[in-house]
Amino acid sequence: MFNHVELNLPSLQRETIDGVRYYSVPDDGELIKLVSITSVTSHKNRQIFIDWRKKVGNAKADKITKQSTSRGTDMHTLTEHYLKNLELPTVQPLSDYLFKIAKPDLNKITNIHALESSLYSKVLGIAGTVDCIAEFNGELAIIDFKTSKKPKPVEWIEHYFVQCMAYGCMLYELTGISVKKLVIIMACENGDCVVYEEYDKTKYINLLQEYIREFLNYKLETYAQ
Repeated sequence: MFNHVELNLPSLQRETIDGVRYYSVPDDGELIKLVSITSVTSHKNRQIFIDWRKKVGNAKADKITKQSTSRGTDMHTLTEHYLKNLELPTVQPLSDYLFKIAKPDLNKITNIHALESSLYSKVLGIAGTVDCIAEFNGELAIIDFKTSKKPKPVEWIEHYFVQCMAYGCMLYELTGISVKKLVIIMACENGDCVVYEEYDKTKYINLLQEYIREFLNYKLETYAQ
């Protein structure tokens, strides 16, 4: 049984406008819209995604994206149920396989503060939904669950850690709680489950600022057209 630590976090509504996701956040009795951190990180990597679609073709790209999304959604559902001590739902065989691969590392999670919870930062102008805030191997962490065909080089997943650091900043702004590290648990179709851990929060705070600046500059250029 997983232990849960009560943490009072907001429940936020979200919507997509012109391909960008926004969260409605309380501000002095009113609601303001803050951009999703996933929209910010996606913008940073948009050219890589565009080039990939050109390389494989739109039809194949759509098929791969659909499969990846389905696989990831099922994995998140299984993980959330497991960590909440609930009965596991029936999912497609591949997702069940990936969950079983990840299970030994999921069992290293303790004292769960949040699962699939909304967070925001009015200072940074961003919001999002964190996968998990909990202790991993005894240290409080932002934990993100990923699936992949095979393990990725750490330099390919910079944006994952930037996203995790964003959640860490939001958590601190809302609660005063500071995490020790950032953790990515990646279950792979080749049978591996890789755990990536980062302790250099300053590095990813600086990168987060860079990502946000690039996104804002792009939006301002769009408005000027």
